[in-house]
Formats: sequence, structure tokens, C-alpha cells
Amino acid sequence: MSLKRLGDPSVISDAVIHNNIVYLAGQVAEDPVSPSVYEQTKNILAQIDALLKQAGTDKTKIIKTNIWLSDISTFQDMNKAWKEWVVKGEAPARATVEAKLADAKWKVEIMMTAAI
Repeated sequence: MSLKRLGDPSVISDAVIHNNIVYLAGQVAEDPVSPSVYEQTKNILAQIDALLKQAGTDKTKIIKTNIWLSDISTFQDMNKAWKEWVVKGEAPARATVEAKLADAKWKVEIMMTAAI
């Protein structure tokens, strides 16, 4: 069984590739000082684009997405950034829930699985 790990796997890998599937770890905003869920979501999606490219794939190959919001009332703000980013006709299966995130500065966390 062959695995390829992206990022620094000493604590957590940014992504793991196995059998032409890339599993992304939960991604949070790199600079979460912005209180805007919209801006945090855009930042996370840009990180995801970079990780998918590093793995040899892109957002048109995303199979499944999980999104956690620290406050579900911000769903529309997150979804606005999502709709601007996702390729029309290529949207993956997706679940979005409210959850307490690991740090209060983070308002959004996104995890994905994609084909290569």
C-alpha cells in the first residue's frame, strides 16, 4: 500500500494520497484575524486549490466536502464564497454543520476528498 503525504506529517498531514484519491485534512484560514466568514472561506478555498494542484488534481475532481461553521447563522456568507469558487455543474457532495472549532478565531473549517 503506497501513501504520499503532503505538508509536514510530524503532527498532521495537509493531505494524504492513496489509490488516486487525495484526502485533505480540515483546512482553516491562514490569517483568521478577519471576522468575516466570507473572507475566511475564500482564504481556505485558495489553500485548497493549492493543495489540490500539489496533489495533481483540481476542484473539478472533488468528490465530497465537509464544512464546519462555528455559527450556522453565517451559512449564507460561507455559501456565497463557495458559490463563487465551485465550478458550475461540478459541485461535490457536501455537508455543512455547526461545531465548536479548535480555536475561537476560526469560523470555518473545510475538509475534502478528491480524485486524481
